Amino acid sequence: MLRNPYFIGDQPGLTQSSGWVDAWTSAPSAYVVKARDAADVAKAIGFASAHRLRLVVKGGGHSYLGGSSAPDSLLVWTRDMDAIQLHDRFVPSGCSTAPTPAVSVGAGCLWGHVYDAVTTRAGRYVQGGGCATVGVAGLVQGGGFGNFSKAYGLAAAGLLEAEVVTADGQVRVVNASRDPDLFWALKGGGGGTFGVVTRLTLQTHDLPPTFGAFRWTLAAKSDDAFRRLLARFLEEYSTNLFNPHWGEQVRATGDNRLIVEMVFQGLDREAAVSAWQGLAEFVAASPQDFEEVSPRLAVVLPARNFWDAAYLKANLPGAITSDDRPGADPGNWWWTGDGAQAWRCWHGFSSAWLPTTLLRGDGPARLARSWFAASRHWSTALHFNKGLAGASKATLAASRDTAINPEVLDAFALAIIAGDGPSGGAGLPEPDLVKARKDAVSIRTAMTELRTAAPDAGCYLSEMDYFNPDWRRACWGANWDRLSRIKRRYDPDGLFIVHHGVGSEAWSEDGFARARTG
Repeated sequence: MLRNPYFIGDQPGLTQSSGWVDAWTSAPSAYVVKARDAADVAKAIGFASAHRLRLVVKGGGHSYLGGSSAPDSLLVWTRDMDAIQLHDRFVPSGCSTAPTPAVSVGAGCLWGHVYDAVTTRAGRYVQGGGCATVGVAGLVQGGGFGNFSKAYGLAAAGLLEAEVVTADGQVRVVNASRDPDLFWALKGGGGGTFGVVTRLTLQTHDLPPTFGAFRWTLAAKSDDAFRRLLARFLEEYSTNLFNPHWGEQVRATGDNRLIVEMVFQGLDREAAVSAWQGLAEFVAASPQDFEEVSPRLAVVLPARNFWDAAYLKANLPGAITSDDRPGADPGNWWWTGDGAQAWRCWHGFSSAWLPTTLLRGDGPARLARSWFAASRHWSTALHFNKGLAGASKATLAASRDTAINPEVLDAFALAIIAGDGPSGGAGLPEPDLVKARKDAVSIRTAMTELRTAAPDAGCYLSEMDYFNPDWRRACWGANWDRLSRIKRRYDPDGLFIVHHGVGSEAWSEDGFARARTG
């Protein structure tokens, strides 16, 4: 069952990751409030405040940094708050904006269920996470990237209104007109930090005709050839793929392979394949240097069926895995590749935004050298949907009005270097701590090599290094000071503390005591 993310999510004492070596270990709270509505949350907050308790919040439980886990704490568990309501013409309370299609979701909702309601059933699109088992509230509060972020922006940018319970126990409905500073902080300022979000209303969009996936694996026969392959890919990306149609990732591995695992929207199969023609001709022209390990494969789906479990099972067997517990919701499924993360222990995880300067002039050659050097230590992926450069002006403007580090607006990709291993327990293999610590060194070394191309790059809060000493600048940049002021206003006593969250710098590592100063 520990390989089933829905089983894990249904347990109050478990989190999707089992921990991070030498950082944190998943541990159950002493007591759990299984909240059904904002009133339950308000009572829990009042109790925790009155008795000076360590308080944590869990919806999806996906935090890699352990934000929803703390021993000897009181847990506010929002899993049962899973209502979904669609709106044809939504106007935030107290606002005079034009009505817009939207969806309101409870804090316990998971993206797979929301996509089923919004896309499969209603034929609309909502910008959310790529992993079906990630919680809506946590993703939005972290900023939130999905498969198609260059087309639709951050998940946080689509937030129209939120219901949130603050440290004083007050239930607030916040938006651009009501408590606008708090509303802004919830759009990328970090989950479990400014209050307990109980409901979110998100903008929905017209659905494009198609979504699709593209797979291709290439190999170079020498290190020099691999450097040239990486540089040529970056040039081709800049010319043919740097646009709102394309998202997801390409990886460089230690055995000189370039693994393409990308998605696209609004293209037919011919257009998707032709976007890669230049790279295909480059490889074909030098058979002594390159080989095609697996051929180009483009799969195109009607957009409405992209998260349709029945359609996927019938047409793409093996792409998804279903919750096989007796009586499980048929809508409980996950992308098979994502299942490998369930109940795993992180050995290391690091990210860095790559600026568009690396796509101009000698930038591709410089980045290729750094990318190659990183891949000597660990598989290194560029996630193009997690940088917003290449998006439309309107998409960039909406995402600019969030709390996430503004560097994301000029980043064409987020580089991610990460590794995990077994967690042990319940008959599963026990972790090898010696190997885990060796992996951690390799991952850090790989990121150091990659950062030679972008030395001051910021990172994505939800996918950052637990041990990053410069986390405030890296995660929020120029937005840090404003977030700090908002934190002091709405949570002056520090009731909501998570690792590397706004305000946590004033507390001990475990969140139980004020940090010593002076």
